Amino acid sequence: MRWLLAILVLLLLTSQFRLWVGEGSLAEVARLKRQLAQQQEKNAALARENRHLLREVRSLKEGTDGVEAKARYDLGLIKEGETLFIFLDPEDSTQ
Repeated sequence: MRWLLAILVLLLLTSQFRLWVGEGSLAEVARLKRQLAQQQEKNAALARENRHLLREVRSLKEGTDGVEAKARYDLGLIKEGETLFIFLDPEDSTQ
């Protein structure tokens, strides 16, 4: 009778081993779920960025207002007769 009980306990332990340790274990499933959630967050952020870039491309293609705004913001261009004022933050000074 003890041999039968020992064999049954051994079978139970070996069948439970994969559930708790190893491939497909509960710990691995939890880790994969966390990775999936992180990747979904990254994908959502990239999708938002792509939508923003697509709007910017459309704006640049459709008229001169987008090109002018981009040139003013990125290149600091001004029109003839305009005055450019640059405000520096004293905390950002690298002197």
